[in-house]
Amino acid sequence: MFDTSGVLAQESPPADIIVLGKIVSACGLQGRMRVHPFADDPLSWSRLTHWWVGREEDALNLWRQTKLLSCQLRNGLLLAKLACVADRTAAEAISGALVGVPRAALPPTATDEYYWADLIGLSVRNTRDQSLGRILGLIETPANTVLRVGDGESGERLLPFVAAIVLDVDISGRWVRVDWEKDW
Repeated sequence: MFDTSGVLAQESPPADIIVLGKIVSACGLQGRMRVHPFADDPLSWSRLTHWWVGREEDALNLWRQTKLLSCQLRNGLLLAKLACVADRTAAEAISGALVGVPRAALPPTATDEYYWADLIGLSVRNTRDQSLGRILGLIETPANTVLRVGDGESGERLLPFVAAIVLDVDISGRWVRVDWEKDW
């Protein structure tokens, strides 16, 4: 899948990889790829010298570090060129892979800002102190980000991640308080 000349071997990749996006398709003949961003300010990723590439279905969670050669934002997607992807065939083969970086490479978040990876798994309780489940994931929509909350019994709820709904987030306490009824 990868041209090993551009990949830096890692026997034990960092456990704290923050997923930034997903490679969705090849772009042109030179090995550039379209990357769907999962976070704000994706153009700032172009200042990173290396990205890590891995696959969701990889049970061993093997991430490989590779040099970022170029990155630009176009129509909401990143067009990126990685040292491990030499041509269109290699770009097509890597389609579907995730890109990320170790947490240490990212800037600290401001007050009331969170990395999505920090929110996944947090317990969600409403203002009546009823459990709504845990955050399973997030969805980016044109209007706002949406929390996918599930409790394993009643399926999944979609809650807008906006100040009127999400009243408090406590990363260290591993919980989120929302203004949302259990039967909605």
